[in-house]
Amino acid sequence: MISMGSLAAGLLLAFFIVGVPVPFALGGASALAMLLNGSSNMVIVCQRMFQGINSFPYLALPFFILAGNLMASGGISDRMITFATTVLGRLKGGLALVAILASMFFAAICGSCAAVCAAVGAVLIPGMLNKGYDKNFAAATVASGSSIGIIIPPSVPMILFCIAASVSVGDAFMAGMIPGILFGAALMVVAYFVCGRNGYGTDGRRYSMREKARAFFDALPALMMPVIILGGIYGGISTATEAACVAVVYGLIVGGLVYKELKLADMAKIFIDSAVAAAGVLLIISCAAVFAMLLTREQIPTKITALMMSVVANKTLYLVIVNIIWIIMGMFMEISASVIILTPLLLPAALAFGINPYHFGVMMITNLAIGMVTPPFGLCLFVISDIAKVKLMPLLKNVAPYLIAMLVTLFVICAFPQLSLFLISR
Repeated sequence: MISMGSLAAGLLLAFFIVGVPVPFALGGASALAMLLNGSSNMVIVCQRMFQGINSFPYLALPFFILAGNLMASGGISDRMITFATTVLGRLKGGLALVAILASMFFAAICGSCAAVCAAVGAVLIPGMLNKGYDKNFAAATVASGSSIGIIIPPSVPMILFCIAASVSVGDAFMAGMIPGILFGAALMVVAYFVCGRNGYGTDGRRYSMREKARAFFDALPALMMPVIILGGIYGGISTATEAACVAVVYGLIVGGLVYKELKLADMAKIFIDSAVAAAGVLLIISCAAVFAMLLTREQIPTKITALMMSVVANKTLYLVIVNIIWIIMGMFMEISASVIILTPLLLPAALAFGINPYHFGVMMITNLAIGMVTPPFGLCLFVISDIAKVKLMPLLKNVAPYLIAMLVTLFVICAFPQLSLFLISR
C-alpha cells in the first residue's frame, strides 16, 4: 500500500502540473491522500490547518506587510529616489544606479520584491526614458534591483524561514544585511558598465551639498524605519512581532503627520490590500502544515537526511545540489510556499553537514530572489512588464547580465559563510 506521504507528494506534483494554485494544491493533496488512505480522521485536516498558523511569531507577517504598504503610500518612494539621485545622479548611467540604490532603500522598508518593483518602477522608468535609456534596459534594471527586497531585512520570507527552522528572527535579519548590500553592489557594477557601453548618460544636474543634505534629511524619517525595527529586535527591546507593530505605528506617523501624504481616504484600500496579501501567505502556511504533518509522520525529512549523508560525499556537493533545487523552485513556485516546504526537508541534512542555519537561510532566500527575475514565472518580470509596457523576450535579454552578476554573488555568499555570519558573531 502506498504511504500517505508518498501519495500526497505525488498528488501535489500532479496538481502543480495542471496549474492548481499553491495553497489548494498543498491542502488538496494532503486531504485527498488521507481520504484515499482511509486510516485517518479528516477532522485532523482542519485542526492541523488551524494549529499551523496558531503561533505568536506569525503575527509579524500581516503587520510587516501593513507597515510596508503604509510606507509605500505615504510618499516614501519619491523622497528616497530624490536622495539616491542626489548621490548617484552625476555618474555615468546615474539613473540606472539610482534605480538599484532606491530599490535597496525601499527593500529595507517593505521587504517585498513586488512592492519595490511597482514603487520604484512607476517613478523611475519614465525618467529613464526621458534621458534616452532603452525601455527594456530600464525595466530590466528595476526588476533586478527589486529582487533585493527579500534579502535586505525586514523580509517576510526570512520570517517564514525562521519560524520553520526555529531560529532567531533578529539574527536572521542581521545575516541578510551584508549579502543584500553585496547583491546590490554587484547589480550596480553591471549597470555602470552596460550604461557606459551604450552611452547612457547622467541625469544632467550637479547637486550642491545643500541639495544633498536637504534630500537626506527629507528621506531620513523613512530611512529610520529599518533602524528602529532591527535596533529593537537585536537590542532585545522587542520581538519581531512587537517590532512589526511599532513599524505600523511609525509608518502611520511618517506618512500621515510628517510627509502628510497618507490620507484617511486611503486607509481602507491599504488595510484591505494588506489583509488580502497576509491572508494569501497564511493560507499557504496553514495548508503546508497539513502536508508537513504527513511527511513528518513517515519521517521523510529524516530519510532525506540519511539519503543525503549516504549519497553526497561532502558539504560542497550538498550545497551545489540544494542551490540547484532552490533556483528551480524559485523559477516555478511562489516564494512563501518554497520556504515553508523546503526548509524542513533540507535543513536537517544541512545541519548534519555542519552548515550554519542562518547561512543556510540566507542562501535559500538569495536563490529565491534570483527566481523572481528568472523565467518562466519570475514575479518581478511580470510586474515590471506591466508597468513599463514591454514584452517578455526583449526584457529577458536585458536581464541576462544582471542574472550573471546575481549568480556570481550567490557563489561568493555560498563560498564565504562569514559574509552572512559576521554581524551575528559580533
